[in-house]
Amino acid sequence: MRLAQRVFNALEGVGMAVDSIRANKIRAALTIMGVAIGVFVVVAMSSVVRGINESFARDLEAAGPTSFYIYRRPISGFEACDGSDNTCPERRNPPLTIDDAQALERLPTIKAVTAHLGSGAKFTYKDKQVSTGMEIYTPNWVDVDGGDIYPGRSFTYAENTTASRVIIVNQKLADRLFGSSDPIDKTIGVDGVNYQVIGVYHYTASPMGTPTSAGGGDQAKAIVPFESARRSLNPWMRGVDFIVKPQPGVTTEEATDDVTALMRSRRGLRGSQKNNFEIVTQDRLMGIYNKLFGTFFVVGLALSSVGLLVGGVGVVAIMMISVTERTREIGVRKALGATKSAILWQFLVEAATLTSIGASIGLVLGILVAIGIKTAFPAVPASTPVSAVVAALATSAFTGILFGLLPAARAARLDPVEALRYE
Repeated sequence: MRLAQRVFNALEGVGMAVDSIRANKIRAALTIMGVAIGVFVVVAMSSVVRGINESFARDLEAAGPTSFYIYRRPISGFEACDGSDNTCPERRNPPLTIDDAQALERLPTIKAVTAHLGSGAKFTYKDKQVSTGMEIYTPNWVDVDGGDIYPGRSFTYAENTTASRVIIVNQKLADRLFGSSDPIDKTIGVDGVNYQVIGVYHYTASPMGTPTSAGGGDQAKAIVPFESARRSLNPWMRGVDFIVKPQPGVTTEEATDDVTALMRSRRGLRGSQKNNFEIVTQDRLMGIYNKLFGTFFVVGLALSSVGLLVGGVGVVAIMMISVTERTREIGVRKALGATKSAILWQFLVEAATLTSIGASIGLVLGILVAIGIKTAFPAVPASTPVSAVVAALATSAFTGILFGLLPAARAARLDPVEALRYE
């Protein structure tokens, strides 16, 4: 019986909250808007961060679950460096070379080493000109990439060795240079050097780009053979990095140990000397990305808390006014036997209803934004996690109860005789 009474009181509180919204449209709208903004920020941020993380994890997985990366400089070296050799000693690290890659490939634990260089170039075709990113790879790049090439093909080992001037363009660059015409076998200028298009690359990488890319994953770009670029385009060779793929059955730890030992030996490093190269595993890269977007998410939570605070203050104001306006009604209810807890429960349900309406609006808007981002930017598979939905609704209800507690307690403490006299 008690449970049925509580359910009835809760439904009655919801009905009173709706009546209060109708009677005080402006105050209720401000309260609902504050809560809706707070929930919207949390849901939208959660959806976007989740989409970016999934996109980046997919890019890492394309290289193989045990693959890792080798850089000339430590990743952390870019964070606290003023550009001088004194504060950035890693600037003096020797570059990675093709000889290093070939030596690493001879290790029994290593299946393939892809040399890569991210750069930029000016691409021209007839009267059209596009300045964008350029990826420079050795021929085995297709083994560590999740994209497809159609129409056309990738470049061969022979074409790379002979520095053939062939190039692969992605769909965005093809659209900007050639429009609706077929790009295959057309000649384009790359920083003034003619290259023949042999394939169209299709892949939507993460917005931040792959760990070795020359830019965001959804921008126009081209792929050029390593030797062709080295001999005719004069890229900055000190920026070369490696993607290392271990043999099947070999763990990342085993492979990185062998690579570290060989690289230190080739560079003549003594036991007391630090590595003058950097090996970065996929777990570490995901940790860096999670830390980066975790910071963005904290900022989003701070912004949403402001919205919830505004909504909470609105709850206090509107509920205080509601208690004042309904003082005589409360006196009648108490005279008819309503307990303090029943009055308290009624007003708490009313406050929670206000904030829940705001949370529902913010939730719907956040989900719509996630769908819009996913549609407009396929590189970001934004989706709203169930945990964000539950957290948003629970937080809004808690906000309503927390900020509604003061006016509800005031209503519960009213003396029935004095309340009945109130005009």
